[in-house]
Amino acid sequence: MYIYVIRRILLFIPMLIAVSFIVFMLAFIAPGDPLTGERIDPAVDAEVLDQRREALGINDPFYVQYFDWLGSVAKGELGNSINYNSRTVEGLILSRIDNTLYLSVFSLLFTIIVALPIGIYSARKPYSLLDYGATTFAFLGLAIPNFFAGLLLIYVFAFQLGWFPSQGSVSTVGLSGFDYFFDKIRHLILPGTTLGLASTAIYMRYIRSEMLDVMTSDFIRAVKAKGMGNRSVLYKHTLRNALIPVITLLGFEFGMLLSGAVITEAVFNYPGLGTLFLDSIINRDYPVIMGINLILSVTILVGNLLADICYAVVDPRIRYD
Repeated sequence: MYIYVIRRILLFIPMLIAVSFIVFMLAFIAPGDPLTGERIDPAVDAEVLDQRREALGINDPFYVQYFDWLGSVAKGELGNSINYNSRTVEGLILSRIDNTLYLSVFSLLFTIIVALPIGIYSARKPYSLLDYGATTFAFLGLAIPNFFAGLLLIYVFAFQLGWFPSQGSVSTVGLSGFDYFFDKIRHLILPGTTLGLASTAIYMRYIRSEMLDVMTSDFIRAVKAKGMGNRSVLYKHTLRNALIPVITLLGFEFGMLLSGAVITEAVFNYPGLGTLFLDSIINRDYPVIMGINLILSVTILVGNLLADICYAVVDPRIRYD
């Protein structure tokens, strides 16, 4: 197992280089640059803009800019933002990443808490009233876009009922202790639910489908023939074997939640990595774009590695030798 993990971690390096190269190339060929807005302003001298471009290295060829950025990353530096008063990219990411992590963890917990029991019950009672209701909910969750679900939740629970705030991450600056914790939770409920709805629908269907497949397998019939109780059969054998493909989804899920938070954070004006990423794309802030992309890529790769490790925990037959 240790050799397998080390080998996978070493494979991260070429994969991250390949992903960063593609993203950097796409950002480079996109129309405009970080100074495009200033260039449109007639009050800004064109010569001054050219001097700033030279100072920032924007006029350098693509490969020169990319290898300069790669060299900085190799030294543990992500560069300085062009549009955020030359703040370091690390500082910008650290100032926002906690909010996005809170949002992603809340969304993941919401997905597990809702999807797991409903998926199990739907498998135990297929074609029941609750099963049909869960299927309808799953179809709606997959069909409704995140931004529309977010706006709907804001209209109902923020504007009409007034139960939760419609934007931001805290209501009052300077809170501490339990007051701060509960205020953060209140601001997380609507965006976290919005972000988790589609995932909940997917997990419900996967858990139901996999459990129904496992229930009809020969080893389950053999276990029942030995006289084991239905509860033990359900949780000790059926659920454990049905969780293997679900763990595969979980490996992707956390990284996808971070990237999927872009739209959700924009709808709720939530100050996380998503809004920072969106602002950086609009302003062509290449260092910030590349820094956030690097974080997302590492998160997805680590999530996949943890999913592979969890296979061996859930199913003892799986070994990485």
